[in-house]
Amino acid sequence: MEVIAKSKYVRISPKKVRLVAAAIRHLPLPEAEMILTKLSKSATRPLLLTLKQGKANAIKNFGLKEETLVIKRLEIGKGPSYKRIRPVSRGQWHPILKRTSHITMILEGEKGKENIKEHKEDKEDKEDKENKEKGGKKRGTKS
Repeated sequence: MEVIAKSKYVRISPKKVRLVAAAIRHLPLPEAEMILTKLSKSATRPLLLTLKQGKANAIKNFGLKEETLVIKRLEIGKGPSYKRIRPVSRGQWHPILKRTSHITMILEGEKGKENIKEHKEDKEDKEDKENKEKGGKKRGTKS
């Protein structure tokens, strides 16, 4: 099963992020996380945050095992650039581009012991039971 995690408008150049992304591409999740914590590059922080976001999505929403997760695809895209100017002599100026990037990480893993559909159904049944005890109406019904 595939899980997608995205970080958009990250205020760091895509060229800098791609350097670090090449080091962790196609690695198992624990190994990639260890590499990101050890590297001393500015791009490791947004990549680590995106990695943690994808891990949390995989475990909580899809019931995947953390040990089986692998970075299947890691794309670094170009975002919009902030335009600034640098004044120089004789009333002229030079442009400064503050570049942004979009990070898309696709993780792949195997299902865990518990089935997430059953978990969601149990949660809905529990909410309906609580509403009946309070004397309230069921979710999704009109009065």
